[in-house]
Amino acid sequence: MLNDVHQRLEQLRNEIRDHDQRYYVAAAPTITDREYDRLMKQLIELESAHPDQITPDSPTQRIGDEPLPQLKSVEHRVPMLSIENCFSRAELLDFGRKIEQEFGGPVEWIVELKIDGVAATLIYEQGLLVRGVTRGNGRVGDDITHNVRTIVDVPLRLTTPHPPAVLEVRGEVYMKNSDLVKLNQRQSANGEPEYKNTRNVAAGTVRLLDAKISASRNLRMFCHGTGLCEGLSSDNHLDFLREIGNYGLSPTPHVAVFPSIESTADHCEKLTEMLHELDFEVDGLVIKLNRFDQRDELGARSKSPRWLIAYKWEKYEAITKVNSIEVQIGKSGAITPVANLEPVELAGTTVSRASLHNAEEIERKDIRVGDVVVVEKAGKIIPHIVRVEKHERPDPPPAAFQFPTVCPQCTTPLVKDDGGVFIRCPNQSCPAQLKERLRYFASRDAMDIEGLGEKIVDQLVNAGWVKTYGDLYRLTMEQLQSLDRMGRRSAEKLIDGIEASKNRGMARLLNGLSIRHVGNTVSHALARKFGSIEKLCLATEEELSDVQEVGFIIAKSVFNFKSSEFGRSMLEDLAALGLKLHSDAVHDEILSDQLAGKSVVVTGALTKYTRAEIESLIVKHGGKSSSSISKKTDYLVAGEKAGSKLAKAESLGVNVISETEFEQLISN
Repeated sequence: MLNDVHQRLEQLRNEIRDHDQRYYVAAAPTITDREYDRLMKQLIELESAHPDQITPDSPTQRIGDEPLPQLKSVEHRVPMLSIENCFSRAELLDFGRKIEQEFGGPVEWIVELKIDGVAATLIYEQGLLVRGVTRGNGRVGDDITHNVRTIVDVPLRLTTPHPPAVLEVRGEVYMKNSDLVKLNQRQSANGEPEYKNTRNVAAGTVRLLDAKISASRNLRMFCHGTGLCEGLSSDNHLDFLREIGNYGLSPTPHVAVFPSIESTADHCEKLTEMLHELDFEVDGLVIKLNRFDQRDELGARSKSPRWLIAYKWEKYEAITKVNSIEVQIGKSGAITPVANLEPVELAGTTVSRASLHNAEEIERKDIRVGDVVVVEKAGKIIPHIVRVEKHERPDPPPAAFQFPTVCPQCTTPLVKDDGGVFIRCPNQSCPAQLKERLRYFASRDAMDIEGLGEKIVDQLVNAGWVKTYGDLYRLTMEQLQSLDRMGRRSAEKLIDGIEASKNRGMARLLNGLSIRHVGNTVSHALARKFGSIEKLCLATEEELSDVQEVGFIIAKSVFNFKSSEFGRSMLEDLAALGLKLHSDAVHDEILSDQLAGKSVVVTGALTKYTRAEIESLIVKHGGKSSSSISKKTDYLVAGEKAGSKLAKAESLGVNVISETEFEQLISN
């Protein structure tokens, strides 16, 4: 009988641990909350009937019985050092270049989010959680074992049959923004003061003596580093994160590895643009070497390791009010909601608008007109709404925002991307889309039509004279002169600019057509591969995806465009109007083979050419225009303030030339 009870208890505990792993770590639950609660209830009832069978690592033992009289000090077996900071791309590149020079070439870099929480370490022995400790002063921290046991994504026992003998995992204890909203609602209902931010709550909560209070605040923890370990199988950081994930711990999310510091810095800039999607606070990015042996070789200073750096920015917050929510329509038809705010000073500027990005973000953050909100601006990142102060809502609360179901400009029913978050107007003739597409069509990197600015585009579309790109080439002097503030001289200049744009070539035309996922780089790649719009239109989806810079998604987008009635008629119309639909790099404008087989990189501020112009010249003279320096680079054309690429080129022995020397090279 006792054996049966023991087996049932272990079965329930293992089943609950497995569901905890799926829910909190993998974010892929396989049962409902109700089913989970039923399993937990069965475990509690069985343990209550057999208290002698309760184990310290049981899922029911996350909350202690009595508050502690005080926190004990614990000396770290391996010091928890701080991290050196940098605050600009130039500083980050300088840090990375020095390390790459030390190793004689590029190394693998890891980019992680720097979670804005409280640093702590977890110690497991033979798979059991034995201690949790704050960072403290780096040498001595506070014993917070009773509180970390309440954190749902900290396993009391590692979910592996063969755990390391000793595993010390370091990470960040944090609170979600959505959980702070709920906590402040409870505080307000109880007449108690609200908390200002998630970091302060986490810092105070982990040091509480009463674990029951800690459990009620739903703290979380991401793991990202190691202390003293015995039996760890990983030899690099990426594998380490996978390994601890398999043990039931929560590795820090959105981690990526890159082969050079330049590509790492590029990723950092892209990553900062998606921070608004996170439900937790981030105060920077951490860049570190991937390989453990290289870390060991570099070692540490007295206060910080030499093999990592934090790329940080100043954060500014303000509280304001949402006066209204409107939607904007982009050139691809994407509907972007925007909050109009009560103007507020933030980082030295007055902020009165904030993008809400998409319908799912509005719903997730539950943003409503009239809400009091916290707005944040970090570095150069555009302002975004962090959270709603729901305890400030009146009773009854304002109605939830209703995202439109039809386009506000053309009343076409909106559609949601398959597997995506964006809602779009599918009507290619939508006036709002058309205006955005025409503005981009006239831009410098596309057809470069001087004088075709935003206000002129608005008037042309509103008058009904321009409904397609082709209509631009049918405009008359009389029509243009009838526009506001358009004299004869300006009209003549615009007519000349439109006429001149007919000769921009295939690549710039493709870029200007606003085909989804097709930008400047892809347009030039397609032009080099196919040579003419006619040959491009004959290509299969597979042939398109074979182009180096084109993947499956882009190939499908291009194929759908050229195969649609809208795309076919547009291209036929432009051809009939005399636009040049072949590639400069393939047909009559191949000027020489002076750069045949050569890879050329351009950097710095140019004085004689735009970036697009000099890259076009490289291709016209048989070369390949590249964006990154390597041992295979033949020439670096360096303008003013060339920076990191110049230093790397010199270290690798790449030929560095000026714009004048480039001209001499291609003129030979």
